[in-house]
Amino acid sequence: MRSFSLTSFSQYLNQEVKNYQASFFFFTAIIYRIHIPAVISKVVELFDFLIRRFITDSQNHEDPSVRKGYGVFSGIIGLILNIVLSLSKIVAGTVFNSISVTADGINNMSDAGSSIVTLIGFKMSGKPADRDHPFGHARIEYLTGFILGIAILFVGVELIRSSANKIMDPRPATYSTIMFVILALSIAVKLWLSRLYARIADILSSSTIKAASVDSANDVLATSAVLVGALISKFAGVEIDGWMGIGVALFVLWSGIQILKSILGPILGQMPDPELVNSIEKKILSYDGILNIHDLVIHNYGPAVYFATVHAEVHANESFLKSHDIIDCIERDCARDLNINLVIHMDPIITDDEEVNRLKKMTEEIVTNIDQRFTIHDFRIVKGETHTNLIFDVVVPAELDVSATKLIHRIEKAIKTEDPNYYPVITIDKNYVSTCINGSIDI
Repeated sequence: MRSFSLTSFSQYLNQEVKNYQASFFFFTAIIYRIHIPAVISKVVELFDFLIRRFITDSQNHEDPSVRKGYGVFSGIIGLILNIVLSLSKIVAGTVFNSISVTADGINNMSDAGSSIVTLIGFKMSGKPADRDHPFGHARIEYLTGFILGIAILFVGVELIRSSANKIMDPRPATYSTIMFVILALSIAVKLWLSRLYARIADILSSSTIKAASVDSANDVLATSAVLVGALISKFAGVEIDGWMGIGVALFVLWSGIQILKSILGPILGQMPDPELVNSIEKKILSYDGILNIHDLVIHNYGPAVYFATVHAEVHANESFLKSHDIIDCIERDCARDLNINLVIHMDPIITDDEEVNRLKKMTEEIVTNIDQRFTIHDFRIVKGETHTNLIFDVVVPAELDVSATKLIHRIEKAIKTEDPNYYPVITIDKNYVSTCINGSIDI
């Protein structure tokens, strides 16, 4: 290794600048910078052209077959490009004795494996529902995203190991123009692939393809670190690519952890998107004859695959057939407009009985005095000769750790203080999604 001094480095760098005609590259970089917006526009146009060319009915991305087409397209593109990049880097790294370039090639080979996983996952998730899987197979996409996140973690660990070995046992490498060109082209290809994945992920709301986009962006950083390390080693004689590799590996590990967190959310049953909840509630409440809704529960069976149930309150003195017809219309319209399989339970509510209204208001005040976040629904009374049953449900937010027995006893005590002949019959509901009371929506 050459001893390093600022003077010798400056002289050597000036000579290399002349040899490589740096002025030409600098001029080209200026022209490229001026036309960056135009280049970005052309790239977007290329994305759209490829999507239209290879995916039938690409605008109808809610269709499972179209979604499958997007997944297959992205998987094949990633597989081909990653194999080409991997083989070129492994060959170059072996020929020129560069461990970092070889490791980067192995990283691309793992990306090719991830593309195969994505390809298989979308093909399987696009299968229609069958007798054993009546809700379809779309959740397989979550599993493929999870596998991809694990693969990214393994790549990060491997990058740390190889970088540490390079730090402890630095070996001189032959830095060729061919190797620099391969690394530069790899950065450009991976940046293009990352943007393509990101565009498709936005179209499909796909966590799997989003993970692939993040992984490709990480590859841009990893390859850039290898390139910078190689340039510094060539021009300054200082081996720093091992340290830079450690930093990039830590970022790759962080990205893998973030991907796994985003995938585990829907697998474990996270709260649905508030915008989706609002759209369902506003849709139902827009129909004449619907007084209120409660007990909305949304189940996710894969990206853009939702099944939901809800209780809708209607006038008790309205014709049963008319109310049922409204419910049927809502269910059909939600399937068509929101792509949600919705099942509605109809709750008839008495609204013109003064005693019922008075007792309901009293009960609401008692419950909200205990906690402003508590609400009630399905309130009705049953009169007997000796007492009156007050029957209702109390909704408790899911994040609150409340003893149902203690809460019921507390409400009973407060109601009996008003009149010992009132016998409350209480059901405690957990608020898994949202509750709509008196026309207001609370998430």
